[in-house]
Amino acid sequence: MPTPKPLENYTSYNGLPQLAGLCTVEEAGKPGLSVEECVRRLKRFHYAFKRLHQILTARITAEPIYELKTGFAHHAYLCAEHVTALRTRIAEMREPPLGLEDVPHPALEAFFDEILAAPTTRELLGGVYSIAVMSLDLAIRDYVNATNPLTDAPSRRALRFARLELDDMLKWGKACDAGLDHGPSEPGWAKLLYVLQDLLDTAGGIDGAETVDSALQQKVLPRCYSATPYQYDPVPRRDERFTDPWNQGVNAESFLYNETFPARAKALMMLYKRLREIDVPEMMASIIAQTPGKPWGYYRDMSRQLWDEARHAMMGEVGFVALGVDWTKVKITFNWSYRLNTECTPMERHGVLYFIEQGLMPKTGKRHEFEVGQQSGLPLIATLQDFDWADEVLHSQIGRQWYVPEFGTLQKALAYGDQAWSKVLSNWATVKAQGLTNHENWWPAVYAQACAAEGVVPDPVVLAFDETYEGKRADLQRIAAE
Repeated sequence: MPTPKPLENYTSYNGLPQLAGLCTVEEAGKPGLSVEECVRRLKRFHYAFKRLHQILTARITAEPIYELKTGFAHHAYLCAEHVTALRTRIAEMREPPLGLEDVPHPALEAFFDEILAAPTTRELLGGVYSIAVMSLDLAIRDYVNATNPLTDAPSRRALRFARLELDDMLKWGKACDAGLDHGPSEPGWAKLLYVLQDLLDTAGGIDGAETVDSALQQKVLPRCYSATPYQYDPVPRRDERFTDPWNQGVNAESFLYNETFPARAKALMMLYKRLREIDVPEMMASIIAQTPGKPWGYYRDMSRQLWDEARHAMMGEVGFVALGVDWTKVKITFNWSYRLNTECTPMERHGVLYFIEQGLMPKTGKRHEFEVGQQSGLPLIATLQDFDWADEVLHSQIGRQWYVPEFGTLQKALAYGDQAWSKVLSNWATVKAQGLTNHENWWPAVYAQACAAEGVVPDPVVLAFDETYEGKRADLQRIAAE
């Protein structure tokens, strides 16, 4: 019987790339992992991404540092996308029922519970990025190296994108850890690190591929912070740059719909509206965290919207900086997210969100803001509003898919949202009476700063604008009616 031709000596036609460029014949000639083992590991990765999504979402609201709040929103969305990709891939690998809601190992569950319950920013960042994300990335690397590159090409493709974004997350986490002042010592972090490593060892690593000795298998799972089950904190917090967060002294909607004001000044007010949207992730995180048992598509879509809203806030930040304005001089309120999170049910919050979104769809809503951006003569503002409008159309569709069906008709869904908002009508007088704010009119100083940066004289009529937030709900109701 003739000796088989060695794979390493195999050549393709005219030296063209072998096997559609996936790998060489020699690399594909190694057996790799079985379908059963692939599915087992992929389920572990799915669980890890799902828990990271949960952790990052749950910590958005109470995290005071703006950059961390928006970073968590971004990474929660990325994790949600990878959960979706893995669910799709696992379902393709002859695995009914999928068992995707099962916990792969009790020690792995405790591992993520500990990170979720971490009481300080240092411990949270370390647990998420230095331990969980790093371990997940290494486990995926090992999978990619072990599986057959031809037979399991679809898994390798999904995991290739996952590793790209895990690398981005790792770099961000490392930079945040380096940039924050953690104080002279962090005994809590050292203790948590020990517990997390112990739990990972007991679970056989993120992928469960490591050998676990019998002593570890019999060991009682150590718990530190998660010995007391984690409780979601719905109270939004802001860092020291967000001064006077109860301030409702400027009614942006009234300004934007005043036909006598110039578009360039309105562009500045729209940037305030964008930056003010940081309260939407704070509120949406509470909906996601406090609404269990939905199909995964619900969490994926809601996480996309939450990330978009965080991105809108950063768009406002960028616009202010581009116009030479110190955005910290603008009073960004958290009154909306605070009251919705502490006074309304998750469904009522979603109702308010959808009611507002629908009010933005007519031509007097987001189209109007985009046209103002064009009229302002500032290309950046037009771009910001163009994409903001596109995002809000998507958000309205998300609401129609996941919120409206709860009520049967669009009219009932809108009525419920309107009624829910009635519970949290602008409490302008109340917060002032409580000494929380004087509702300072910050607009003249900010407008004057923008004019100075541009080298123009402020319009005295625009400079004198002084109308409170009280009329916002009526403005949106009028827009929706039109």
